[in-house]
Amino acid sequence: MATEAAPEWLDTGDNAWQLAASTLVGLQSVPGLVILYGSIVKKKWAVNSAFMALYAFAATFVFWCLWAFRMSFGDRLLPFVGRPDFAALGQAFLTEQGFAGTYPAATLLFFQFVFAAITLILVAGSLLGRVNFRAWMLFVPLWLTFSYTVGAFSIWSPNGFLFKAGVMDFAGGYVIHLSSGIAGFTAAYWVRWSKDGQRQGGVPAEQHPMTLAGAGLLWMGWTGFNGGAPYAANIDASVAVVNTHMCTATSILVWLCLDCVFLGRPSVVGAVQGMITGLVCITPAAGLVQGWAAMLMGLASGSLPWLTMMVLHRRCRLLARVDDTLAVLHTHAVANSLGGVLTGVLAQPRLTRLFFGDDPRYVGLVYAIKDGRARAGLRQVGMQLAGIAFVAVTSIVCLVVGLLVPLRLSEEQLAAGDDAIHGEDAYAVWGDGQTYEQSVHGGNNAYPMTANPVASKAEEMI
Repeated sequence: MATEAAPEWLDTGDNAWQLAASTLVGLQSVPGLVILYGSIVKKKWAVNSAFMALYAFAATFVFWCLWAFRMSFGDRLLPFVGRPDFAALGQAFLTEQGFAGTYPAATLLFFQFVFAAITLILVAGSLLGRVNFRAWMLFVPLWLTFSYTVGAFSIWSPNGFLFKAGVMDFAGGYVIHLSSGIAGFTAAYWVRWSKDGQRQGGVPAEQHPMTLAGAGLLWMGWTGFNGGAPYAANIDASVAVVNTHMCTATSILVWLCLDCVFLGRPSVVGAVQGMITGLVCITPAAGLVQGWAAMLMGLASGSLPWLTMMVLHRRCRLLARVDDTLAVLHTHAVANSLGGVLTGVLAQPRLTRLFFGDDPRYVGLVYAIKDGRARAGLRQVGMQLAGIAFVAVTSIVCLVVGLLVPLRLSEEQLAAGDDAIHGEDAYAVWGDGQTYEQSVHGGNNAYPMTANPVASKAEEMI
């Protein structure tokens, strides 16, 4: 029987799966990318890199609840962004049925938050080891507000103009990976290299086993990333999960084969890069293509981004000038652009009906030609390309932040690393004779408090 806590419109199974999927995506960031970032960079940047991920996760949640969720999925303000308000802070809104699915708005708010958070953390991958942490603290809310919300509303919201136009983005390929790839590369351009022209972030990894552990959390978390996209525990969610792992596994094998043939040995970091490109490539298509198509996308995601990263990046003067620490441009922007176009080519009509409903516009070019509807297929490919072209604007945000706080660390801070920025080193909180009292938060270094005669008298008595 329906109750106030479980009204008639609530499907408890769907709600349980959506909350579980949200948690899986959250684990991709904390601890997944925290571990991956802290272990894949040089030792002197381990603390700062991991901390950038943790900060972004926390800050995004606060601003997401305050206004960004409503800007992404609320009432339309402009064709590309919603009206900001504080509705998400009230129980009246959170306990009502959400804009999609058979569960409350609170579930949707949390599910969409973990996607927004991981997007900012992926942007950080281009800046590890160089960006001023205070600049990063400003960048997160500004980019979330003026860039992420625009893409999310335009492509995902039922009121967005690209959603209405028919762009297919199953689980965040465009909104998350393409935007983070372009944003990271643009931000890395403005941060620049050091004066001596040396890259500061640094791969290869310092701790390969921990890098693999972080990568494993990222991979397994993608079960919720793509499996939660249908907003229901249904057939399409299951198809999306299988396709996700099929494409990813294939991509890893292809990347490793290329490493063996052209570099002479299989690389751990290369395997992680191949894993990420596979996950990113399949995301816009996960529940829309058949298994053979997912494997074909894995072949493409393990080879084309490898080519752009290992060959094109070194030969193109513009690309070579940008110190994109973890090559986010290639692993996310290139891989997702590839996935977005292939979605328009390979999307299967029955699967698109499961996700989008009975709308004849959503059809891959291959099936459209087979059915004598080539024009519809070409239109869909065109819409996918239009979606790719729309995702930009980060450079403006970087410029604004740069006016307030230096984007790049000083040469002295770059040379010292974590200790200069946070007063802490990786792998030892209190070591080499250091005690709590001598640490940043210890008694000798604690923040000065306002004079309190009562407290002072008590300290004297003790």
